[in-house]
Amino acid sequence: MEIKKVGVVGCGVMGSGIAQLCAQSGYQVVVSEINDELLNKGLASIEKILARGVEKGRLSQQDKDATLGRIKGTTNTKDFSDRDLMIEVAIESMDLKKKIFAELDEICPKDAILATNTSCLSIIDMAVSTRRPDKVLGLHFFNPAPVMKLLEIVRTIATSDETIEVSKKFGESVGKTTVIAPDKPGFIVNRLWIPYELHAIRLLEDGVASREDIDNAVMMGLNYPMGPLALVDLTGLDVLLFVANAIYERLKDPRYIPPTLLEKMVAAGWLGRKTGKGFYDYK
Repeated sequence: MEIKKVGVVGCGVMGSGIAQLCAQSGYQVVVSEINDELLNKGLASIEKILARGVEKGRLSQQDKDATLGRIKGTTNTKDFSDRDLMIEVAIESMDLKKKIFAELDEICPKDAILATNTSCLSIIDMAVSTRRPDKVLGLHFFNPAPVMKLLEIVRTIATSDETIEVSKKFGESVGKTTVIAPDKPGFIVNRLWIPYELHAIRLLEDGVASREDIDNAVMMGLNYPMGPLALVDLTGLDVLLFVANAIYERLKDPRYIPPTLLEKMVAAGWLGRKTGKGFYDYK
């Protein structure tokens, strides 16, 4: 099977990034949202990012126009009826994802691959909402999707070898290094990253060091491009809290118990860059 046409469910930060990446790699892309307002916001974000690339000389005007020409926005899921690969990028709600997968199973061609970008939820639970669990897997991109080089391919107990091989070729075609992860809480990256982030927050909470000293120590001592507190501001404190709780619920490993400080900051609406305040102030 060869993938030529890609569908993306969700045009938020991750969905728009994945749609842009696929279009820049030569795929014909249909991306959906639940209403015109959210769809137009996502498409405008893609245009803005590409325009910035042209301004900085990383992209030609011709390439920008060609990329945008390969993207079609829609609020009608029936527009996915000819897609070879679907990538679901909805919010992290199992009930919602099951509903989406059941709907895609009815709409998409019988040989189409259905993928989820979930970072922590059980993929087999989504797969059994379809009549093609052998063609369901995780394609976990990282933010920002056009820039980050890794793609976690998450295999369930039902995913076929053919689905994995086609997905690996797809990942390589969009410029990603692929790793195969099991359908277990956190996969590979979040299984490692979540305890690291939570421990950095505990150091701050316990008064061991300032936010600047924690971030500088990691950047200068470990040669990381960003410190842990600045990084969680970028990804979102609410995202970290949700994933940590989801993994802890499944594993009961105390390393994934969120610090009180994280819970209180999320309750206060201090979610990081997207709200203007997190561990740092962005206003």
